[in-house]
Amino acid sequence: QVQLEESGGGSVQVGGSLRLSCAVSVVSGSIFRIKDMAWYRQASGKQRELVAVISDERSTTYADSVKGRFTISRDNAKKTVHLQMNSLKPEDTAVYYCAAGAPWRIFVVGTVEVWGQGTLVTVSS
Repeated sequence: QVQLEESGGGSVQVGGSLRLSCAVSVVSGSIFRIKDMAWYRQASGKQRELVAVISDERSTTYADSVKGRFTISRDNAKKTVHLQMNSLKPEDTAVYYCAAGAPWRIFVVGTVEVWGQGTLVTVSS
């Protein structure tokens, strides 16, 4: 069983930076290593969308809207996943969710295995 807890959200001005963290709690120490991790976000009135994915081998995938501005990373020893967000824009305002799942399932909202509770990011001009 895996549980995820996000932190690091808050309010920032346009062009600013935030670093989100996701703490992973596992029943078995080996479970975390075999799961891909991702960050999703959901803006008010919109569908949840994929932001970034990192595999167990640390290969990464990003949404076009955040490429070059956001960086996803993971530390398996500390069981944490991070999302460094730079050059933030008002359209980045959303609740950000940490997610865990099997390699192909992580890319689809409906097949994500575990969700965190979300952390709010607000970017103001």
